[in-house]
Amino acid sequence: MTSKNGASKATESKKMSSISLGKLKKTSTTQAPVISSGIPTNVDNDDDIMIDLDTPAPLVGPSSTVNKPQEGEDTLMQFGEVKEQKNAKGLTQTAKVPIPPHRMTPLKASWPQIYTPLVEELGLLVRVNPSGRRIELKTSKHTLAPASSTMTKAMNFLQCFNLGFAVEDAVALLRIEEIYIESFEIKDVKALTGDHLSRAIGRIAGKDGRTRFTIENTSRTRIVLADTKIHILGSFASIRIARDAICALILGSPPGKVYHGLRTVAARQRERF
Repeated sequence: MTSKNGASKATESKKMSSISLGKLKKTSTTQAPVISSGIPTNVDNDDDIMIDLDTPAPLVGPSSTVNKPQEGEDTLMQFGEVKEQKNAKGLTQTAKVPIPPHRMTPLKASWPQIYTPLVEELGLLVRVNPSGRRIELKTSKHTLAPASSTMTKAMNFLQCFNLGFAVEDAVALLRIEEIYIESFEIKDVKALTGDHLSRAIGRIAGKDGRTRFTIENTSRTRIVLADTKIHILGSFASIRIARDAICALILGSPPGKVYHGLRTVAARQRERF
């Protein structure tokens, strides 16, 4: 009996396994298209409508409006030509140039030569304030435009006179564009004190000012020795020639060697021009 019961159970289990395998095969065959497409069967056909639209799809990359100017940007970035501004009626500029005490006497002696180019050539109003020891400048309707640069030229002219230059030499700042002033001290070149400093000043000036005159005529500059300060008036290239000669004298070079170098530089300049 036991053998028969075991045989019957084995046959029943075989039948059940065959039935379950059949069900699995059916389900796998019916659901295979769903797994491969990745779209559930109960979804409507809305995607077909979206794909068939005539409107183009938006760009995925950076927006095209980044490189394009926005509205109103072109008008803001366009600048018109700069025009020469004339002095408006009622708008004036003033400046005050202080005068050192030791230059008051030369100012009184050469006052007509000072105010004449300022009034006639630049169209400025000029007056002296003796109590305040200063020269006052003011623009007018006759001032050359632009008034700011004209006022700057006048102030440079007066500062040049204050440094000790003659009026005839200082006028070059008003009439020539590329004229400059360079100032330095002997201590900037070499730290000298006492008798060594006095001898350096004597080498620059020379006997009766001959060395200074030679440097001025060779380099086409004007030089003022004011104690330990040296002021040079001239063009950029001329100032460099005079400065090199003065520095050589301060460092101890004999005047004859400096003269030879100046003659060489002067010959080169004559060849150029």
